Amino acid sequence: MDSDQFVKQFLSLAFFVEKETGIFAEALLAHSALETGWGTKVRGNNYFGIKGKKNLVRTKEISESPDLKFPEIYSITPFQKNGKTYYEYDCKTWFDSYVSPKDSFLRYVEFIKSNPRYSKALTQDSAEGYLREIARARYATGFNYEETLLNVLKSVQKRINKLTVTVAQDLRK
Repeated sequence: MDSDQFVKQFLSLAFFVEKETGIFAEALLAHSALETGWGTKVRGNNYFGIKGKKNLVRTKEISESPDLKFPEIYSITPFQKNGKTYYEYDCKTWFDSYVSPKDSFLRYVEFIKSNPRYSKALTQDSAEGYLREIARARYATGFNYEETLLNVLKSVQKRINKLTVTVAQDLRK
């Protein structure tokens, strides 16, 4: 699946979830696109990389701590950034699993709304503001997560704009 196909496939779902929950469709698509590599790395219908107890998945995690615990650790690589030491873990950890993409999108919103650290994101009046606050609340451990997420948002917005205005308006109804 490429980025155009990803947006086409999930745009109506994102608009549905926006209508039901108030979370911007563009933000949902951008966040999901980043977490899944535009839908190419989806396991257990988990479109947002939400941790859980259902699927043990190999991943990379970055932390300031050299002694985090994971079910399996392949390597811990220290590195310096801006004069500070960080550790990249090549490890396996548990992620959640869902019955469908729709379930994943709705559970993501439930996760965000039930977690106080994301409350500032929910007060934003734009997809950009929402994603900026999600990143600042440390949704993920990657460096430049905010910048990357906002770049993916721009890409999603361009792809949505490539679709006809009529189709986009019909999907919002």
